[in-house]
Amino acid sequence: MATTYNNFSDSTPDIKVNVGNTFGFDADFEVPAFADSNEYVPAVDEAYCFDRSTTLSILAGFSNNRRVMVQGLHGSGKSTHIEQVAARLNWPCIRINLDSHISRLDLLGKDAIVIEKDKQVTKFQEGILPWAIQNPTALVFDEYDAGRPDVMFVIQRVLEVDGKLTLLDQNRVLTPNPFFRLFATANTVGLGDSTGLYHGTQQINQGQMDRWQIVSCLNYLSVELETKVVLSKVPELNNKKGSEVVKNMIELANLTREGFKNGDISNLMSPRTVISWAENYQIFSDLASSFELSFLNKCDETEKPIISEYLQRCFDIEIDDSVSNLVDQD
Repeated sequence: MATTYNNFSDSTPDIKVNVGNTFGFDADFEVPAFADSNEYVPAVDEAYCFDRSTTLSILAGFSNNRRVMVQGLHGSGKSTHIEQVAARLNWPCIRINLDSHISRLDLLGKDAIVIEKDKQVTKFQEGILPWAIQNPTALVFDEYDAGRPDVMFVIQRVLEVDGKLTLLDQNRVLTPNPFFRLFATANTVGLGDSTGLYHGTQQINQGQMDRWQIVSCLNYLSVELETKVVLSKVPELNNKKGSEVVKNMIELANLTREGFKNGDISNLMSPRTVISWAENYQIFSDLASSFELSFLNKCDETEKPIISEYLQRCFDIEIDDSVSNLVDQD
């Protein structure tokens, strides 16, 4: 059954928010926002830490109707960044993951059998794209570099700022709402995957890439900011001893990132993995075992000695042969 979306096309931004006060970094200007929220506005994460450069790029998309792509390694918070900016602007935001199952019909719409006056009739049901462009909505295409070619050409129609969408089956041409916004996230930047980390991604038509007016790179954070992010997600460690543990976790994560860059290992720890490790450490009360469960078991057997050495270097502990030594919290 198709999802039914509410129409709120008459809504317009009616307030302005101060960027510095709202996002926690030095910037003295205002951006348009909505005074009231609705069901499509993401929930605010009060502990979220904003990267200044990426946030300014996303805000430019909202305030100046620019098409913004956020590119970066996995787990760096690309999609969440857009959502949390939208949350603070009360701007409706819809995310679509461009996996291989998303088709042109999912985006544009299709004929469906419905019941009207106790009779079965065939009626066209709009897809997410016609609905989104007619409303003041931020549409986010996740995993943009994994989309099917036929789907990507559908998106290309609306990448122009004044891009109208033609529904051939309906003989209709849709004009975008003045406050419709378009964003995308990608692990690569449209040139394909040269690292081996992102199977399923592909090269993107450069004519289409040229239509993205702002491309922001969001990769891994500084140790200080990443520590702040992890502690915000695992507040039980937000004390002197816990903070030291988290800093060492991030030091180890940076060793895996450097090792990956040098070709020593084929996997790396993202901030998401560090958060999982910290959460599992709270469950099992054992650094080595929680590390094994959070990251090491995902790695190639031949590379585990190198990664275990990273653990020994940062924590002066060794990985046991099993996780049977998990400590009971009680």
